Amino acid sequence: MPELPEVETVKRGLLELIVGKTVASAGAIDSPKSFPNSPDDVEQFLCGATIVTVRRRAKVLMIDLSTEYTLVIHLKMTGQLVYRGEQNFGAGHPSDSLIGTLPDRSTRASIKFTDGSHLFFNDQRKFGWVKLFPTIEVPNIDFMKKVGPEPLEADFTPEIFTARIRRRNGTTVKAAILDQTVLAGVGNIYADESLWGAKIHPATRVNAVTDDELAVLCEEIKYVMNLSIEKGGSTDRNYVNAEGKRGSYIDFARVFRQEGQPCPRHTAVVIEKIRVAGRGTHVCPVCQTFID
Repeated sequence: MPELPEVETVKRGLLELIVGKTVASAGAIDSPKSFPNSPDDVEQFLCGATIVTVRRRAKVLMIDLSTEYTLVIHLKMTGQLVYRGEQNFGAGHPSDSLIGTLPDRSTRASIKFTDGSHLFFNDQRKFGWVKLFPTIEVPNIDFMKKVGPEPLEADFTPEIFTARIRRRNGTTVKAAILDQTVLAGVGNIYADESLWGAKIHPATRVNAVTDDELAVLCEEIKYVMNLSIEKGGSTDRNYVNAEGKRGSYIDFARVFRQEGQPCPRHTAVVIEKIRVAGRGTHVCPVCQTFID
């Protein structure tokens, strides 16, 4: 599943290409559950609508329409969004569908614009979806009501982060920051990277971490996510950047998938891989001392 920086790169790519375009036609191809919208709603609220903007909330994309409806898109594990027009754009699971002739056997829905360009939603495993909602109702979607604040928003302060993570005082700090109700969009890569940056062992319980340490962790989360966005996202198997190229953040990773390699801080010590919160976890045994 994509993490926040990967979805942000998709959003930025779409913003440059589809805003202002008018939808000529749209519908499901092969998999109605991937595009579970009634034909009447599609005809009334999607066809003929102009794209107003593209937004992101956590790991979910939203395409706002002039009809005051919104396409809410979740790529899940193998989803892609591919634009074909005056420019070609591909983002998502790095299969040949990003560069091949579309629609193909993985195409689940398509949107045709009045200028002849297309936006295709491809999904090999059929877990992702594209759903049409009244824009005013989007905040009331169950996921939207539960998800935590955005770590890259200007008003997300260390104080807010500390107050939210303290709700999970009895769990490990890694499990707490992976919890999407604590904050939005942090996944395994960025959890490992930010915890190493803050010198906190991932298996330490939140109640054993000081407020000052949590403030540093908050800033590290912001740092690694901003760096990943700058580099076009990670290359963690499933995602490529907004130009359809592999992101380069993973080349700059300090601990993630670096097991057996020297710690950047302590070159005589190698990064170890352990399991925390049910996930493969990368730590420096010197930088990140476990506190029971």
